[in-house]
Amino acid sequence: MLMQGFMGFMWLLSTALTALSLFALVDAAFRREDAFRAVDKQTKPFWLIILAIALLVSVLFPLLSFLPVIGAVAVIVYIVDVRPAVRQISGGRGRGGRGGRRGGSSSDGPYGPYNGGR
Repeated sequence: MLMQGFMGFMWLLSTALTALSLFALVDAAFRREDAFRAVDKQTKPFWLIILAIALLVSVLFPLLSFLPVIGAVAVIVYIVDVRPAVRQISGGRGRGGRGGRRGGSSSDGPYGPYNGGR
């Protein structure tokens, strides 16, 4: 009974690591390449290769082996350190920097600045 619970927990943890690796890989793929260089966090191809290897390792090897732990560390570094820095440079979204506020004042409406009825 105890072993069955442990195996269920390990399966859940392995599935979560695979999902997190897939999320990080897709997120890195949609970020602008120049944003990686701007924040001095290696290059986009570097992170795509590292995250793709981490995803592959999390699928192919059991969680208690050495390689998935290294992959998990790489994914966590990307999500905690690289992603926020690149996201800040690219304006909040990865799809070419569209999204978020593009500047302007807080009184800007959907059709331009609000002038108070003047």
